[in-house]
Amino acid sequence: MTHDNDTYRFEGTERELLAMTRDLDSLNNDVGMPAMWSGVSDMIDAMGDPAASSRHTSRRTFLFGVGAAVAGGAALLSVGATPALAGAATRRSAARLDARKATFPPADLKGDLAVAAVAASLENLAVYAYTAGLSAATAGKLGTVPPAVATFATTARSQHAQHAVAWNAVLKANKKAAVTIVNPKLAPTVNADFAKVTDVTGLANLALTLETIAAETYQAETAMLKSSAAIGLSSSIQPVEMQHIAILHYVLGQYPGVLAASGAPLAFSPTSEAV
Repeated sequence: MTHDNDTYRFEGTERELLAMTRDLDSLNNDVGMPAMWSGVSDMIDAMGDPAASSRHTSRRTFLFGVGAAVAGGAALLSVGATPALAGAATRRSAARLDARKATFPPADLKGDLAVAAVAASLENLAVYAYTAGLSAATAGKLGTVPPAVATFATTARSQHAQHAVAWNAVLKANKKAAVTIVNPKLAPTVNADFAKVTDVTGLANLALTLETIAAETYQAETAMLKSSAAIGLSSSIQPVEMQHIAILHYVLGQYPGVLAASGAPLAFSPTSEAV
């Protein structure tokens, strides 16, 4: 990736990036999503509410029930943002978020449900950031944006929204409120970083940071989960975040794996950036 008079020039090929995105989407639809829905069903069953399982395990129920509250993206923009991302509606909600920072996850969530809330908030934050980036690109604020990059961003955003739906389905089945806010710990930093983004490179680096935090958090929290069902759900999502990371490295012209600060590839993903 290079810069010439502030113009982003994609060093890969759009054809390759589109092929990667198609492969990502196909693998998610054929393997990731079935594993995720199965994990949600198993987790609900393991938490002792068979009736909830029968009500919530169909994909249609997830998407049109809990999904209506979290997957739209626009609702996620209203909490924890600064004017750089969301505008007046955000400013009105800032006090409410500040009041909740000290109690997130909510005090009534313990164990695996607390992990579910954190995971949902991270997925919401990813939807939030990709939505803001796509909006900035559409408005011409990022210079020339290769269509293949926008296609990847749209695909990744959709997958993050699906992940939020899954975690919130678990919460709703256990009679807990769905998490519709972005992660309050990270939101201020994301907003500050987004305010500095002026091109595709900056946006891709911000997305890479968020994906890395999400992947490492899943990796760290999987070891903290109590039930094998919860571990299965978390483990079905973490590889998708790693795929996003690999593609973003390609967009940035970097080695498509986990890298040290020096840029050298690492054999294993660390957890130093986990929330």
